[in-house]
Order: sequence, then structure tokens, then C-alpha cells
Amino acid sequence: MITLHHLNRSRSKRIIWLLEEIGQPYKIEAYQRDAESNLAPESLKSVHPLGKSPVIEEDGVVLAESGAIVEYLIDKFASERLAPARGSREFAEYLQWIQFAESSAMLPLLLRMFLTRDGAKTNFLGDYADAETAKVLGYLSAHLDGKRYLVGDSLTGADIMMYFVVNALEQSGALGFFPVLEAYLQQLRTHSGCQKAEALETELDTAEA
Repeated sequence: MITLHHLNRSRSKRIIWLLEEIGQPYKIEAYQRDAESNLAPESLKSVHPLGKSPVIEEDGVVLAESGAIVEYLIDKFASERLAPARGSREFAEYLQWIQFAESSAMLPLLLRMFLTRDGAKTNFLGDYADAETAKVLGYLSAHLDGKRYLVGDSLTGADIMMYFVVNALEQSGALGFFPVLEAYLQQLRTHSGCQKAEALETELDTAEA
């Protein structure tokens, strides 16, 4: 059985959705962020030295990093359903979007979030974060214009990865500036696995209980 070590309000919501899609038995070990620091609890370090989430345990493998987890689980359990054929042009695009979701797309969003939380005046980072955010989201929006999914016309692991990005935009209130991305998020939410992941994350988040 696959065990997911899940931190509330984190990237591991992606993995809940993926686990629903691949149809393998799984269980969730839930962790809560510290109410003051908003950081993961120290107990996660007993699972992985970085003390971050998501982490999965599967058949003796302990694996961190959501992109690696998505590729690993799809390759093992759902390569014919959730990934293009290896060696194809679409597979190359698929890999690009998986990496994009945690690199080019996430960095400016995280910078903007940290700057907002810190509240300090900056000489460079604020403008840089805003410009990079507009650039990468404009690029993503242009790619998705007229499409339902990132690669081909069916759900892949790339969409499951990108879900966290557009979901974070929605929570920040910025998604309304990108109607194509707003429509994309609503398309992703037509999948029962996505709906289950959102419901489970809410259920498991006891931070304000």
C-alpha cells in the first residue's frame, strides 16, 4: 500500500488527486502546519530529512518532491492513461510542463507570497516577482487558449502538477486576471479525483479546528 505523508495546504494535494486517478490502495498520514510559523512540524523529519511534504512510501521506496512522485507513480501504475507515449513529441512536452510547474511557474509566485508576508520594502525583488509572474502566467495562458489540457486532449500528470499553481492563483485572488487559466481550473475540477482531493484536504486540515 502507498502511504502519503500529507501536510495541510501544501503541494501534496496534487498527490492525493494522483492517487485517486491511479486507483491503487493508499493511506494518508496527515500533518498540520505550525499555527505561528506556518511551517511543517518537526515530526516530518522522521520521514524525510528535509521535513517537507509530500513524501510517499511505496514498496520500500521513500520519495520526496511532488514532480518526482508524479512521474514515479504514473510510470509504475498509469503510464498508458496519464502520460503520452514515451519517445513521442507529446511526451517531451509533458516533461516540460511537469518541470515548469515547479520551476518557472512556482518561483515568482513564491517570491510574491514571501514578500507579501514579510511586508518589507524591496529595491529589486518586488518588481522582479511581479514581472516574472506576469510573464510565466501569460505564457501558460497563451498555451492553454482554446485547449482543455496541457498536452493532447486528455488529463496527464502535467495537469495534476499544474493544478497546484492555478489553485494557488485562485486563493490569492489573481486568477480573475487570467480567464483562460480560470477556465482551465474549472476543467480540472470536473474530474472526480480532483474533487476528492479538495474534499480530503479540507477534511484533513484541522489548523483552525
